Amino acid sequence: MMDINNGDEEEFEFSRNYFLAKESSGKKSTRKISDIHLVDEQELRAAVAKIEPKHEKETIALVNSYKKLYPRWVFELRCGFGLLMYGFGSKKALIESFASTALAEYPVVVINGYLQSINLKQVMITLAEVWWDQLKTRQRTSSRILQKVQQPFNSRSVDDLLAFLDKSEAEENDSFICVVIHNIDGPGLRDSESQQYLARIASCSNIRTIATVDHVNAPLLWDKKMVHTQFNWYWHHVPTYAPYKVEGIFFPLILAHSNTSQSAKTAAIVLQSLTPNAQSVFKILAEYQRSHPEEEGMPFDNLYTISRERFLVSSQVTLNSHLTEFKDHELVKTRRRSDGQDCLYIPLTNDSLEKLLSEINQ
Repeated sequence: MMDINNGDEEEFEFSRNYFLAKESSGKKSTRKISDIHLVDEQELRAAVAKIEPKHEKETIALVNSYKKLYPRWVFELRCGFGLLMYGFGSKKALIESFASTALAEYPVVVINGYLQSINLKQVMITLAEVWWDQLKTRQRTSSRILQKVQQPFNSRSVDDLLAFLDKSEAEENDSFICVVIHNIDGPGLRDSESQQYLARIASCSNIRTIATVDHVNAPLLWDKKMVHTQFNWYWHHVPTYAPYKVEGIFFPLILAHSNTSQSAKTAAIVLQSLTPNAQSVFKILAEYQRSHPEEEGMPFDNLYTISRERFLVSSQVTLNSHLTEFKDHELVKTRRRSDGQDCLYIPLTNDSLEKLLSEINQ
């Protein structure tokens, strides 16, 4: 019979006594999750906003240093690569700066992956409309090719839309659409089907993709074919250490309860992240809804006419891109009026709409 080491014996007895003591304890906690006091979301967000950023000068210098890389990034896009930006901190402002300066001569379509749900079919329709607009603008494209394409794109299948985007109809190889995807690993794009569609979009000859990732396991979303053939990623480590202000709006705070009066404030923050023209288009719709409370919404044609008169949009494609962004952010919805005509409306009460207009007019 083997002797057991005294030290091991004592350790075993200690462990055994510990678990026996736990089992014999009949005392149960009466606390519930509902007993936890949750602060108002507006108060919590206000407190978070007051936190002073650290090392502000250093982070600004770091982000400014990336601007020297803009020509290289454009060159990589022209070579057929997709740009994948990773690193700690929000990269939204950096990518938007790159798109508005270095990619000014190219059409840019933005997908906000941090939203809870995204309609990728609508994204493809928008891309097809933008590319169709580009082909019409470039007079080098023969009229015979243009006649083969029949609009509208709304009735086209996904395969037809992708086939149209993949055709090399432009005579210039340098002609393409840039698709900017903020948080390609976001909640609205994290499923396998969405990633497959994005990969197919990225593989089209007339598309170039610029995307950001923040989750450590983001590469697990793709297989070898998607990484090297379809997306054709060129990885760039660009930490910004910037807070995720816009991205965090769409996630409920754990220590806060929701408040209906917060909806106007949230909408105002979202609008501030959009272009001035998009904000002005939204104001037209908001003012119409406020002055016509008895109506079910504003007809699309009316919104387009006023926006065009104020030089906010140049075509219906531009207005559709603004409306797609509004719908993605759930700022605007559509419904059918009693006369059968589709109309646009903002899903806010009159009081919230008043607060929203005062917020964005400041």
